[in-house]
Amino acid sequence: MRQVDVTRSTVTLDPDRTHVLARPFRLMSDQRSIKISARVMALPENEVHTLLEGVRAEFSDRQLNIDEFLRGRFDAVSPYLLDGQKLSEERKLLLGGYFSHEYSLESAALFNPSMVPHPDQSDVPPGSLRFVLSLRATAEGHVSSIAFRSGILDAHASVTMDVPSRYSLEPTQVPNSTFDKPLFERKLQELRLMGDFNRDVLGGLPDPFTMEELRASIGRAAKQLPEHERETTKGIARETLMLARSNYEVQFTAESRLSERVLFPVTPSQSNGIEDARFVLFHNEDGTQIYYATYTAYDGKMILPQFLETRDFLRFKFITLNGPAVENKGMALFPRKIKGRYAMLGRQDAENIYVMFSDHLHFWHTMQLILEPKFSWEFIQLGNCGSPIETDAGWLVISHGVGPMRKYCIGAFLLDRDDPTKVIGRLPEPLIKPNANERDGYVPNVVYSCGSLVHAGQLIIPYGISDYATTFATIPLDQVLAAME
Repeated sequence: MRQVDVTRSTVTLDPDRTHVLARPFRLMSDQRSIKISARVMALPENEVHTLLEGVRAEFSDRQLNIDEFLRGRFDAVSPYLLDGQKLSEERKLLLGGYFSHEYSLESAALFNPSMVPHPDQSDVPPGSLRFVLSLRATAEGHVSSIAFRSGILDAHASVTMDVPSRYSLEPTQVPNSTFDKPLFERKLQELRLMGDFNRDVLGGLPDPFTMEELRASIGRAAKQLPEHERETTKGIARETLMLARSNYEVQFTAESRLSERVLFPVTPSQSNGIEDARFVLFHNEDGTQIYYATYTAYDGKMILPQFLETRDFLRFKFITLNGPAVENKGMALFPRKIKGRYAMLGRQDAENIYVMFSDHLHFWHTMQLILEPKFSWEFIQLGNCGSPIETDAGWLVISHGVGPMRKYCIGAFLLDRDDPTKVIGRLPEPLIKPNANERDGYVPNVVYSCGSLVHAGQLIIPYGISDYATTFATIPLDQVLAAME
C-alpha cells in the first residue's frame, strides 16, 4: 500500500467537563408519589421558601430557567394532590423539585461522531467551513443520547472547536403535529397491522390527522365492536398508537445554542438509547438540501434502525424505517439519489456490507451484498463509518474492520459513482489504528466514526477513542485514493 500521511489532531473532545440535563424523576409507583407530595404539602411556608432557595442556589448555575423546568414538573405531578388544595407558587416549584433530577449526559463517554457542514455559513472566513458534530453521549445505565458541538475548518483544514455551553436542554414535542394518512397506512401494512379494525380507524380520520384524532378514532372503532372482539383488538390498538408515538417531531427554542441541544430517548423503542447517529447533508433533485440521520434505537433487548430529519438542527422529525432490509446496525444514507432512487448502506448480517435502493425513504425491501471481510484486521466484521462521500473517483466510504482481540480499525473503500454495487477500490491496510494513547477507555481498543467530510483536499475523520472521547484525523484525499487496490 502506498504511504498515507495521517495527522492526528491535538483537538480532543472528552467528558472531563460533564454536562448535566434536567430530567423528570419518575418513581416506581403512584403510591410513593402521593406520599412524597403529602410530605411536601405538610411543610410550613417558611420552610418551603428556605428549601426552594437552597435548590435555586445549588442548581440555577447548572440549569437554564430552573424555575420554568420545576413548574413544568409540578404540572405533570399535580394529579397526585388532593382536589381543591391551594398552593403558593414556591410550594409548586418545590414539589416539582422532588420529582426532578440531573442526568449526566456523557459521564461514561462522548464518542462516535458524525460531521456535516453547518446550515449557517455566515461570517465564515474565505476558504473555511463551519461544521456540526453530532456525538453519542453515554452515561448512567448505558443510556445513549445525541449531543452536538460545532467548529470551524480553516482553509488548510485545521480544526478549531467552538467552546460549548455549560448547559443542556431537551426539546419540546411539537403540539398537534400531523400524520400523512396514506403513509401511515403503508407503515401499518408493513407491520401487518392493517385489518378490519384499523380500516375502520383510518376511515374515521382526516388527512392529515393528529395523535388526538387517532386516539379518538381508535376509541370510536373499539366501541362499535361486539364485546367479545374488544379484547383481541387491544394489542392492535396499542401497537398502532406505539407506531404513531415513534413518528414525532420536537423543537428547540431559537435562542438555544447548538451545544445545549440534546436528543434524549423518549419512546419505548428508544428507552435504552439513541445510538450512533450518522448525519448526512442530502441534496434533493430540485436543488434544496436537508439533513438526514440514521440511528439505532435500543429498548434494552432489541435494536431497530430509525431515521431523523432536520433542516436547521432546531426542529427534528423522528421517523420509523420499515421493510425486511432494515435490520441490524449501521445504516448510512447516500447524500443524493442515484438514477432516481434513494440508496443506503447496511450490515444486515452483522458481518458484511450491503447496498439497498428504494423509491421511498421510509421503506427498504431489497439488499445486495457488496463487500466481505478479506484482510486480517477485518476478519470478524466490516461496517461503514458514515455516509458515502462523493468524489471524482467514486463514492468514498470510510469503513471499520474488527480483528483479533475485538480491535477496531478504520479503513476505506471506493464504489462506482453510477453503480454503487461495484467496489472499484479498497485499502488493504487501515487508515487509523488505536495508538498507545487511544487503547484504554469505556470499550478498549476501538477507533470508530459515524461520518466524515472532505475540505480543502483533505479527508477529515472525526473518530471516537475506545468509546470514551473524540478526536480528529486529517488525511490528504489524493493519498487515500492512490492507495486503493
